Amino acid sequence: MSLRVLVGVKRVIDYAVKIRVRPDKLGVVTDGVKHSMNPFDEIAIEEAVRLKEKKIAKEVVAVSCGPTQAQETIRTALAMGADRGIHVEIPAEEVEKLEPLHVAKIMAKLVEQEKADLVVLGKQAIDDDSNATAQMTASILDWPQATFASKIEKTDGELQVTREVDGGLETIKVKLPAVVSADLRLNEPRYATLPNIMKAKKKKIAKMKAADLGVDTTSHFEVLEVADPPVREAGIKVEDVDTLITKLKETGRI
Repeated sequence: MSLRVLVGVKRVIDYAVKIRVRPDKLGVVTDGVKHSMNPFDEIAIEEAVRLKEKKIAKEVVAVSCGPTQAQETIRTALAMGADRGIHVEIPAEEVEKLEPLHVAKIMAKLVEQEKADLVVLGKQAIDDDSNATAQMTASILDWPQATFASKIEKTDGELQVTREVDGGLETIKVKLPAVVSADLRLNEPRYATLPNIMKAKKKKIAKMKAADLGVDTTSHFEVLEVADPPVREAGIKVEDVDTLITKLKETGRI
């Protein structure tokens, strides 16, 4: 059975950018800031493309929810090897209020619409670190889930997935269809070559709104304040262990 794979790709502030809190303290500065594909989603796309190269998958569809610029993220996925894209348009002013539950509902609707057999998502986005969309998507679909995947192998009608857990590695089997979330060590994403970047411009991206899928994106919470983390105090050097213990006691650490 060749699989149709749906992969979520999120547009986030680039990992190398220093994050700045907005003057109103209700979010972070995004205007004029470099954005790129969420690194964990790059890993998810790479794994889906590898499944296609092994003839396990027949089609890879990249999905992104966001403003017009999210199409750039989809184009990157297409240049990496995805076959086509779906852009669920979310106005720029509403993107920060988009929650994992909203995205999970959108993904679930697209799974039904596209008749997908496998959903592969990054385990978390580096902007909100929610680590919830894959789990919620599996719950809504009532599908098996394999989170924090560091290795994926297909057997007869099943996936054997090695997961990264606190105590080491755990290997599980899940029946298809299923939802998988990609961990850091699943693979090393390829760089998009110039010929593939040019080819990606000709690949199709379908556009729709969340309302077209019957999904209400009304926020369930209100952000009261966003603040910078406290500035770390400079360290000091001590001469010996006794002085170290004294200093730790003075600061209330022991």
